Parts: sequence; C-alpha cells; structure tokens
Amino acid sequence: MRNLSPTAKVILGILTLRPRSGYEIKQFVDRSTRFFWTASYGQIYPELRRLEEAGLVEGADEATGDRARTTYQLTSNGKQAVRAWLREPPETYELRHEGMLKVFLADALPPSERAQRLLDMRDQNLAKLEQLRAVEAGIPEESRKGSTYLTLRFGIESSEWAAAWCERAARQVDSDATSRKRK
Repeated sequence: MRNLSPTAKVILGILTLRPRSGYEIKQFVDRSTRFFWTASYGQIYPELRRLEEAGLVEGADEATGDRARTTYQLTSNGKQAVRAWLREPPETYELRHEGMLKVFLADALPPSERAQRLLDMRDQNLAKLEQLRAVEAGIPEESRKGSTYLTLRFGIESSEWAAAWCERAARQVDSDATSRKRK
C-alpha cells in the first residue's frame, strides 16, 4: 500500500464499511474522520478513478432521482490492499495546526496577545469537544465498543487535554509577563 496516496487509503478504508458514492465518501469524512484526516471532493473523485484503474474498487452506475451517480465497492484486491495497509505500522505523523504555528511564532506579539491566542485555541478545542460529545451522546451504550468508538474517545480526551493545556499556557504567559514587569 506504500504506492497509494493518503486519500486512497482513507477511501479504501471507508469502503470497507459499505459501498458508497464519491459524495457519500465526502459526507462520511465530514462527519467522522475530518477531525483527524480530511479529504476534499477534488481529492476523492480523481482518486476513485485511479483506484478503479488499479482494480482496487469497482463502480456501478445508479440513478437516484434525477441524478446519476456511481457507487464504489472494494474488489478482492482492494480488500487485500486495505488489510495489508492496516497491518503496517503508521508511516507518518502529520499535524497541521494553525493555532500551534501562531503560538510558535507569537513572541512577535505582546504577552497579552500571546495569551489571547492560547485562549482562542482553548475555545476552539472546547467547541470541538462539544461536537464530539454530541456525537458520543448519540451512540447507544451497547455500541460503545470497537475501533470507531476508540477513535471518538481519542478525540474527546485529546480535546480535553488540549483545552486544559491552553488554559495553563495562557496563565504561564501572563505570569511570565508579570514577572518581567517587576524586575
């Protein structure tokens, strides 16, 4: 699976759950994996064509109302490719976080503004936490098991930690600024 793009991997993984159209894949990403792995329509549709050419998915044309759509499902080679990828250790750890980039570069700002950027990140994490807890509240107790639920708990717990860290860091920036003024 090393020759597959990250988008191809997420598409193949999503198709293990059930056949879907490109639109349904995007909707699934927007409701679930977007918290840690995004994909745009501009990535999904070309990748579906490449996966079909590679024999890893096959599409079937279906009409839904006035619209024609193609629903994709994994081929046996696609299933093998997903399993092979899932059995490998992760290759990358990439985190693109604009807030942390701003914190990293924030020494160019006065302390009060540096602290505010941290509080903005706290608020962002609290908003994400609220969304994730709403998702969790909609999951029946008997369904709270398996890898999908573990992923949700990771999001909840990491958002709790990040919000608390931002709060502590903002207080530290304020404390450091106060100490410097006294000297």
